[in-house]
Amino acid sequence: MRILGIDPGYAILGWGVIDMAGNAFHAVDYGAVTTEAGTPMPRRLQHLYRELMHIIDVYHPQAASIEELFFNNNAKTAIHVGQARGVAVLACVNHDLPIGEYTPLQIKQALVGYGRAEKKQVQLMVKAILGLSEIPKPDDTADALAAAVCHGHAAAAPQKDLTHRIRKGI
Repeated sequence: MRILGIDPGYAILGWGVIDMAGNAFHAVDYGAVTTEAGTPMPRRLQHLYRELMHIIDVYHPQAASIEELFFNNNAKTAIHVGQARGVAVLACVNHDLPIGEYTPLQIKQALVGYGRAEKKQVQLMVKAILGLSEIPKPDDTADALAAAVCHGHAAAAPQKDLTHRIRKGI
């Protein structure tokens, strides 16, 4: 199964495409879509959408995994990240991709076995699981790959054990 992982953001949106065969994972490609500070938000969202559509067209994933938002104290930032996340969902839905949504706690649990793991622990597990020579940068890219691996683990689990929601269409 080919999985697109997405770590939503409006300044930096991390993405990673992995292949899963049995219980083995392989990184196909990964990176980050960035937008310039000061660019009007509608243009930033348009850029994110176009880039994600292109990534999906190039790699043909069979499923997507998107990290759910962690809300901090800054409401304006949360709203902007929510808009970027909506654009990511729309790009996936427009390609008829089933979407798995996972909290940061679920992703950490799937990769490290501990939901309160440190970011560095998750990054090291991404590197190890995917057989990479170094931790992917920026952090958003490693987070996107972690989301994809989490989805792979959840998809391989028996249906009754799934801890995520999958949506097809909205």
